[in-house]
Amino acid sequence: MPQPRKNQKKPLKSRIFKKLRKAEKEENDKDDDAVEEMADSKVMKQAQLQALELKKEDFEDGGDEMGAEEEDNLEYDSDDAQSQFTATSGIDDYEQYIKEEQQITEEEEEAFNLFLKPRQGKVKTIADLIEEKMRERQTTGEDVEMEELGYDDIDPKVVEVYKNVGKLLSRYKSGKLPKALKVVPSLSNWEQIVWIMEPEAWSNHAYYACTRIFASCLQDQMAQRFYNLVLLPRVIDDLKQNKRLNYHLYQALKKCCYKPAAFYKGIVLPICDSGSCTLREATVLSSVIKKVSIPVLHSSAALLRLAMSKVYTGSESIFIKTLLDKKYALPYRVIDAVVEHFVQFKNETRELPVKWHQSLLVFSQRYKNNLSAQQKEGIKQVMRVHSHYAITPEIRRELFSQQSQRLDQIMP
Repeated sequence: MPQPRKNQKKPLKSRIFKKLRKAEKEENDKDDDAVEEMADSKVMKQAQLQALELKKEDFEDGGDEMGAEEEDNLEYDSDDAQSQFTATSGIDDYEQYIKEEQQITEEEEEAFNLFLKPRQGKVKTIADLIEEKMRERQTTGEDVEMEELGYDDIDPKVVEVYKNVGKLLSRYKSGKLPKALKVVPSLSNWEQIVWIMEPEAWSNHAYYACTRIFASCLQDQMAQRFYNLVLLPRVIDDLKQNKRLNYHLYQALKKCCYKPAAFYKGIVLPICDSGSCTLREATVLSSVIKKVSIPVLHSSAALLRLAMSKVYTGSESIFIKTLLDKKYALPYRVIDAVVEHFVQFKNETRELPVKWHQSLLVFSQRYKNNLSAQQKEGIKQVMRVHSHYAITPEIRRELFSQQSQRLDQIMP
């Protein structure tokens, strides 16, 4: 029988059916896309309705309602990545902090308070800083009212916009942020603009969103001022009122470590130098240091500053223990300063808190091979004066179970 040719065309009828099936498939795909778009639009409408209901509930709870005309004047950024908060991020770290905070005993807190100075007045805020500048201008210049003096260099329209932004931040929960807020870090008078927005009235969610913006856009020195004058007072007030730090404020502290030098100089060192850092405040900040990766250079400088402090407070032991437990390769200068920090308690008559003994134990475990015989002998004399029934034997075992010499003594 004759073989069919390879290039022989298919019958006309089969080709027509094939084209019809292809056209039908394309039409079905278009219908499916239309159905998906319709479903997405319904979901978006439902989400908008729920958001409106939540806003109404916030207004009924007594929040400051912004008028429709005022809110229309605020432009919102279409990029939600910077301002949107994911509720699941960092939840494990926060739960671990709660467990540490719950382990604080009354006896430990009483021993801690022996080295605590009473906090004199309110913590300095950005409003206090602006008022001091105003008083200086009043004494040297014209006799002008405080409010006029605060806004005289700013366009009234700008003042009105940022007052509206402040009202929005007072009831902010999630979502887009005004573009005017993201411009603030680039302004030369950003402190005055922040003061106009009244940060004392911001919600905790707004503090987290603003900290992300300012930590990313400001230089170290400016970010340090924002941490110290805006965020730190809110953290202290929240701990004082609720005995536990809000989750969003805890996340804001973690974001501060994006600028580690500003974090140490703006939050940790000032609250230690004040001498009024409570046990709960130190537990919160040390938990942040423990969970976040910080370069060794900044942590070494902070540890050196804490070890060389002239007046001891219990909070120093908590921060020293946390920094030592991060297992940095510390310079010998820092190690020597830590040894001197412990040796100076040889003449201390007050009973030292447990945190002090714990910090000495961690130091002995991590850096025993970097200590000289004289340094170990100095620590031994301190342990004769201040001992703990459970911790001191462990320190002795770590330091004197085997002989170790420093590298600078071995090398010629």
